[in-house]
Amino acid sequence: MAKPNVADWDAIIRDPRFEALHRRKTTFLWGLMAVSVVYYFLLPIGAAYYQDLFKVRVWGVVNVGLLFALSQFVVTWVIAFVYSRKASQDFDRMAAEIAAEFGGSTAVKEGVTV
Repeated sequence: MAKPNVADWDAIIRDPRFEALHRRKTTFLWGLMAVSVVYYFLLPIGAAYYQDLFKVRVWGVVNVGLLFALSQFVVTWVIAFVYSRKASQDFDRMAAEIAAEFGGSTAVKEGVTV
């Protein structure tokens, strides 16, 4: 029975490329989270302080407040799409380079990101 390919995780964590990957990914995710939280809280703030604006009818019974609430679904999908593109273009490539050097080629084939 062959011994499974085990990566040296301590060496990977100390690698400057991994640290750069982790830093870039963390910074990017905090930015996306900030955008989503701000957009999320604009709805209750708008409903509380800008009621006249939110009551403006756009079409039939549909008003600005309802459109803004529904736009949060769109913003969520846009944020997911932006992260997916960034991950596939940058983070996955960087992770694949690190994994290839440290013997983690199976993780790259399976599409696992660091």
